[in-house]
Amino acid sequence: MNDLKKMIREVPDWPKPGILFYDLTTLLKDKKGFGMLIERLCEHYAGKTIDVVAGVEARGFIFAPALAMKLGAGFVPVRKPKKLPWKTTKVTYALEYGSDSLEIHEDAVQPGQKVLVCDDLLATGGTAAATVELVRKLKGEVVGTCFAVELSFLNGRSKLPGLDVFSLIQYDK
Repeated sequence: MNDLKKMIREVPDWPKPGILFYDLTTLLKDKKGFGMLIERLCEHYAGKTIDVVAGVEARGFIFAPALAMKLGAGFVPVRKPKKLPWKTTKVTYALEYGSDSLEIHEDAVQPGQKVLVCDDLLATGGTAAATVELVRKLKGEVVGTCFAVELSFLNGRSKLPGLDVFSLIQYDK
């Protein structure tokens, strides 16, 4: 995955001092790089039944629809509160300082549907775990979680026990 990793711009001290931000926009604008990324993510799920891909706002909206289309699945948006127009189910989860919430339409996932949770990046795992909880509240079966990038030094996988957690590009610090 080093070929893809080379396409990601590293921005020091953003959004605040001491943070090294991994900017995926440089990979996304490269048509070969973006195509390779989607193909490689899809390869992991070859032969598996996936009914819908749940993409997490906002950057998960870039990857999840492309994966869904390639996998022959539907796309379901998971959004911040008050962004979806119909009846929703909500989960609130803890952040380092405070809390945040995510919502999904009540009818976005049918009981028993196989759901792949997708986001751009796995860091501490809180957002992914909250999305898994939302899908399970709707009685969907989470078949896995996938990410373009994983900050493995933050151990976000620990919040996704028993799940297939797949990421293409890992940063160890």
